[in-house]
Amino acid sequence: MNEPARLDVAPGAAALAMAACALELVVGRGVTAEAALQSLSIAPADRAAVRAIHTGALRFYPRLSPLAGTLLQPGQQVPPRVHALLVCALHQLEYSRAPAHSAVNIAVDAARVLGAGSAAGFINALLRRFLRERGGLAARVDVDAATAAAHPRWLHQRLRESHPTRLSQLVAANNESPALVLRVNVQRATRDDMLRRFAEQGIAAAPGLADTSIVLEQATDVSAVPGFDEGLVSVQDAGAQRAAELLDARPGERVLDACAAPGGKACHLLERTPGIELTALDIDASRVERVQQNLARLGLAARVATGDAADPAWWDGQPFDRILIDAPCSGTGVIRRHPDIKLLRRPGDIGSFVTQQRRLLARCADLLAPGGRILYATCSVLPAENQLLVGDFLREHPSFQRVREDVALLPTPRSAGAAALTDGFYYACLEMKAEGA
Repeated sequence: MNEPARLDVAPGAAALAMAACALELVVGRGVTAEAALQSLSIAPADRAAVRAIHTGALRFYPRLSPLAGTLLQPGQQVPPRVHALLVCALHQLEYSRAPAHSAVNIAVDAARVLGAGSAAGFINALLRRFLRERGGLAARVDVDAATAAAHPRWLHQRLRESHPTRLSQLVAANNESPALVLRVNVQRATRDDMLRRFAEQGIAAAPGLADTSIVLEQATDVSAVPGFDEGLVSVQDAGAQRAAELLDARPGERVLDACAAPGGKACHLLERTPGIELTALDIDASRVERVQQNLARLGLAARVATGDAADPAWWDGQPFDRILIDAPCSGTGVIRRHPDIKLLRRPGDIGSFVTQQRRLLARCADLLAPGGRILYATCSVLPAENQLLVGDFLREHPSFQRVREDVALLPTPRSAGAAALTDGFYYACLEMKAEGA
């Protein structure tokens, strides 16, 4: 892919052009949002703006793309990069605080940066028409409930079927920017200690849903968070912090984190119960490095291994007392953190995830000691990956039973307040009956 040219253009044009390039990669090549950004040479001064525009355009793409279509003649096609620029510019007009006419002028210059100078007049005309006819054009696309909600139709339907009374909450949460939520390392500090430290430095923060969580009012680069480099805090959603509590490992127990990367839950397990013998396993060698980095930053120790939990060639034959399966899933509970899920996920993917999840759960059951516990976890809000799958497992494995009621957390909007804020997670605590029981 050719990168944007460097021209003398209006401030903001280069950032808008780069955001359009990144969006084109996600839409056209199916790469993740982060991979798209990493593949481009973005000027340091533009990085924050590019990320903000790119993320926003992805978040609202299921509405913005049809909105762009209303500006075209029936059957009219535009090059993918011009379409991406149009979507990014519409995002600036619909969802940002940028002055409208300034945003149009920046989009025109961005076309030149993209080497599409011949399309500059075309972009100008379309966006100015949008400003004139905004209400009517929006009404045309918003007739469709899924488009109005900025969700793919199949996903909107699944959410409606699964959570009919909570659909508006899910949509609102998915369509907002995420808060920065921290986990306090209880081996080195208390939540009150960190809240005082933030207050002393003028950082607005509040206690979160989990007893180790803190929500920052303003998101910031993690390297600027007081205590992060010292290993006092880590970034982790409050809902994700429930895993260590629910697994309830005890000192001296052998514990397996079967899908450990990037290591947040593994580190929390060690912080909460430092006397466990933890194996942190992941199938992706490059992501295993992230686990090791997080352990090192926090001053924690574990056996870190690369391998497939469903194919235990790595296993030493000694059963585990506790196993955490943070299963690969659709990610439908963390869309606000990864809005590219709206574009990259397909209806058929759910069945593929379920097949993988069933295999993982069944194979990990073979690694568990009698009387041991498995915590099956996903960041999905779809029953097929959660309640239905666990129900099938229990019917097929009568030696297992539920320890407690399943925990199903739905994403909550930030308007609910810090003490209620969570992404979407599902947890099922399953115990192998003791021998002779």
